Amino acid sequence: MPGKLYICGTPIGNMEDVTIRLLKTLRKVDIIACEDTRHTIKLLNRYHIKKPLISYHQHSDQHKENYLIELLVSGKNVALVTDAGMPGISDPGTQLIKSVIQADIEIEIIPGPSAVIAALTLSGMDTDNFVFMGFLPVKAGQRRTALQELEQESKTIVFYEAPHRLQNLLQNIIEVMGSGRQIAIARELTKIHEQVFRGTVEEAREYFQQNQPRGELTIVLAGKVAEIRPASLDEIAVEVQQLIDSGMNKKEALKQKAREYGISKSVLYNYVENCRI
Repeated sequence: MPGKLYICGTPIGNMEDVTIRLLKTLRKVDIIACEDTRHTIKLLNRYHIKKPLISYHQHSDQHKENYLIELLVSGKNVALVTDAGMPGISDPGTQLIKSVIQADIEIEIIPGPSAVIAALTLSGMDTDNFVFMGFLPVKAGQRRTALQELEQESKTIVFYEAPHRLQNLLQNIIEVMGSGRQIAIARELTKIHEQVFRGTVEEAREYFQQNQPRGELTIVLAGKVAEIRPASLDEIAVEVQQLIDSGMNKKEALKQKAREYGISKSVLYNYVENCRI
C-alpha cells in the first residue's frame, strides 16, 4: 500500500509551540521533506528526533517532486515541513500537495501555529472577515497595482513583508490609500522580542524610520470604512428591523447595517436595544 503525506505545521518562532501530535508524527514517518535542512535539524535536535531529511523548497525541480511521489507510492510515509508555519501558505508545498492528491495518495494535516492568525488576533482589528494576500509583488509598479486593487476592500487585509521593503510598502500605501488607514505590524511573533506596532500608516512610517525592524513582518491593514450615508439612527434602526423581519439574524442585521453606514457596531447595537427592536 502507498504511504501517507503528513502536512506538518511547525513553530513560527518559539520551539515550545510544538504539539504532541507533531512530535509523534515526526518520530513515526520514514523521511522528512523540509524547506531548509539546517533549520529543521534544530527542531529535531531539540526534541531528540533522528530522521532522514530531504530538502524541498520553492526552487526544487520536478525530479525532487517525482522522487517524493515515488517514495509515497512505494509505501514510505513522508512529513512535509517548512522553516516556520504551514506548508503551502506563502511557503513551499502547494505543488507537491496537488501532485499527491492527483496520485490519489492519502494526506493528513497536522495543524500548527500561524503568523497570519496570530498577527490578526493581536491587531485589534475586525477578525470576522479578512483577506490574506501573502507577499505583495516586489516590483514597485506591480505592488502599487496590487494595492490599488485592494483600495476599496472593506475586509481586514493581511500580508507578509520583508523588513528591508517596509518603508517602500508604507509609502505606497500612503500614496494609494492615504496616511490615516489603521495598520498593525507584527514581528518576532512568539519570540522573546515579539512586537506589534499599532497606529496609522503615517505613524508606522515615522516609527520604523527610526527603528529598523528585523525578521519577517506580518502586516494587518484595516479595510476601507464606507462613507456614512445621510441617515439618522432612527432610519438605520428601521432598516435593521426590516432585515430582521425578512428572516435575518439580529446580530447579522446589526453587523450589515453598521458596515453599510460606517458606524460602530456597539453604537448601533445600544441604540437599537434602547429602541427595543
